[in-house]
Amino acid sequence: MSSRAAHLCLLCRGSKGLCGKRICPVFSLWRAVEGVQAPRALRLEEPSPPSVFVGRVGYPRVRVAPAVASAGGEAGLYERPEEWLGLPLEEVLRMRLGLVRGVLQADVRKPGALEEIALLAMSSKPVEVEVRFARPPRTGVRLDPFTPPFGPAGEAERVRLLGNPAVPKPLERVYGDEGLRAEEAVVYLYESGVPVSQIQRAFSVGALGSSRLRRLVPTRWSITAVDDIISRYLLERVKRLEHLDKYLFFERKYADNTFVAILAPGPWSYEWIEAWFPHTTWNPGLTVEVEGDWEGFRGRTTYASLGGCYYAARLATAEYLLRLGRQATAVLIREIYEGFFLPIGVWFVRENVRQLFAARPEQYDSLGEVLERLSRATRLPLSTWISASRLLRGMLKQERLPVG
Repeated sequence: MSSRAAHLCLLCRGSKGLCGKRICPVFSLWRAVEGVQAPRALRLEEPSPPSVFVGRVGYPRVRVAPAVASAGGEAGLYERPEEWLGLPLEEVLRMRLGLVRGVLQADVRKPGALEEIALLAMSSKPVEVEVRFARPPRTGVRLDPFTPPFGPAGEAERVRLLGNPAVPKPLERVYGDEGLRAEEAVVYLYESGVPVSQIQRAFSVGALGSSRLRRLVPTRWSITAVDDIISRYLLERVKRLEHLDKYLFFERKYADNTFVAILAPGPWSYEWIEAWFPHTTWNPGLTVEVEGDWEGFRGRTTYASLGGCYYAARLATAEYLLRLGRQATAVLIREIYEGFFLPIGVWFVRENVRQLFAARPEQYDSLGEVLERLSRATRLPLSTWISASRLLRGMLKQERLPVG
């Protein structure tokens, strides 16, 4: 959202249509949230996309919540974030908030006690599921910075599969191979073409790894773990490639966000920087908040301060460099504008950065040219990015260009 658009929002406040859109995009998101209604039944028989949420509160005793789709439409789409960018965000919210969870209690050290739930999570197609509740589900919404949203939930007395899960052969193999390490299983599944979102579900329900080490993994942890494992694997291959010989610039604008990537000649290193404008999801204040983290050629030894988005964007970057057949120094920037105020999960970053790199890049011969292009792509001035970016400052130092 530009400063002019933000000004129009302040003048309009959803009542005058000053942006020219038939429905206020801000209100449409809130209507999706406010429209959530819990079913009053004690028994639901609906398709599961499949969807299974594993909580982290109370670890190692956690909540495991298989969910069924109650909002209609194609149930399988409810759990395929790889396809969500083709939908309006309010439609993604409508689907996700239409997922009703039946909550079970489980010990993370005993994933074998939930074998049916594991088979459900591994399915590549929706499965008809019966959920019997101890009392009617509560109306409510679960929003999380890592996982996609969920709708109502209730304590489940029983969850029973009425249909047969369609488990792909690669997942069958790793589920039955109790000597295969979890990281090896994740890489094998990725190379076999299993979508990242499906690998994350299997990882979460303890379906991967050697038998004595299998554990339930909270969903938010499994998402980042899989992004991290796959990207580290890809980067070992990227680091053996020749260096890029020019500067590449990518820009993408989507849903009150701007994504920018600069790929520069040099050995692999990576930086992810976010700028949250006031009155956005993680910035209730009055000034723009800019944060970033980075890694060099040898990678990281600590968890990135920006969490899951850092690893999701790194995965998409590694995928692109491998397709390109070059290694590079990568600086990725995201501006988040007024109007983007609901946490919807790191899938949003992974899939947007994948789309960012799917476009044809602009090519430049010098750092000065690419920085001038950056100054025209973002609302914040170039000096802010240079101040925030360790890698850009390092490149400027090498080229002895003026800062600012």
